[in-house]
Amino acid sequence: MTADRPPRVLVTNDDGVHAPGIRALARAAYERGLDVVVAAPRHEASGMSAALSAVTDDGRLVFGETELDGLPGVPAYAVAASPAYIAILAGLGVFGPVPDLLLSGINRGANAGHAVLHSGTVGAALTAGNNGIRALAVSLDVLTPAAAASAGSGGAAIAVLDSVDDESRHWSTAAELAGRLLPWLAGADPGTVLNLNVPDLPADQVAGLRQATLAPFGQVQVSVAERGEGFVRTAVEENAVRAVPGTDIAWLADGYAAVTAIRALGHLPDVELPVDG
Repeated sequence: MTADRPPRVLVTNDDGVHAPGIRALARAAYERGLDVVVAAPRHEASGMSAALSAVTDDGRLVFGETELDGLPGVPAYAVAASPAYIAILAGLGVFGPVPDLLLSGINRGANAGHAVLHSGTVGAALTAGNNGIRALAVSLDVLTPAAAASAGSGGAAIAVLDSVDDESRHWSTAAELAGRLLPWLAGADPGTVLNLNVPDLPADQVAGLRQATLAPFGQVQVSVAERGEGFVRTAVEENAVRAVPGTDIAWLADGYAAVTAIRALGHLPDVELPVDG
């Protein structure tokens, strides 16, 4: 970044390029004077972590220009690839100048605890960070308010998620809090990655923003609902483990937004292994 130009920002997600959350996040960056470009999957690509998958035509990765409602001046691309792959393409200059920042989200559902390992939203941010780009993953906790329950009992809300119009959710609350973090992130060390989770509430009902650690579990867990000869059927249900104070899930349960500095996987330097020499 230089003083004579605004930071270049690539906005992506895993809910698809026309999901309401990405529009809110792109708008937050645009309204703060950043140079914004959007590139996101053509279709939903949730749960892909940092997978590098794409649809190709004769070896060519396919993407096309599109337009986001309310952001006619912002270049936008629908890409036949996973979020992490899009982050790599952005770092190669495929969508214009290499971005200074990558914003991923706003995801429909919290990405909290060690379950962030499986998130396509977080996977894009970690991939960008691994390539020296500052990144922020943003998610909206749609479970807690929907069931008037705590984040720790989020599974109780799963059955009613689809009964709520996604356009009516409080994307602007998450976008505003993400915007507050952008000046800090722009001045952070290259490769810094933040993970922000925000309650699905009006801004004035969010208790505040807290720095958090990752909970040792996610909001929900996968269970075996049925098994038989040659098949298994799984279900997503409440994780009944008690929230650990100071973690992202605990802060969400108390009505706070939570932000965590995270990093991609690395080796463990202090582990002695039984190798030759």
